[in-house]
Amino acid sequence: MIKELLASHLVYWLIIILFMLGPFGIILQKNLVKKLMAMNIMQVAVIIFFLVLGQKEGATLPIEIHGLTGAANYINPLPHALMLTAIVVSLSTTGVALALLLLLQKKYGVLEEDELLRRMN
Repeated sequence: MIKELLASHLVYWLIIILFMLGPFGIILQKNLVKKLMAMNIMQVAVIIFFLVLGQKEGATLPIEIHGLTGAANYINPLPHALMLTAIVVSLSTTGVALALLLLLQKKYGVLEEDELLRRMN
């Protein structure tokens, strides 16, 4: 029974593992670049979760096909469109964060959290 439950919901377990890597990385890592990578892993997990939720078994792309009628035969395109927007937002926040990290590196010469806080004071 447990084996069947794990097999049928394997993608959800993988998403949970990916998502939990994010907070652990943000809390446990001292390097700011590694914290940013952990944040990106968490964002990817959320995007994958919404894309998996948008899938339907036996459904096709939301393009009108002759002979298929009714919404039950098509995949809902809204989660995919929203996650495309989330990917763009994730990319832009990563770019801004990398630019800020570059400025911190130039000014203080380090990206380790403890040493950076020490040099700022």
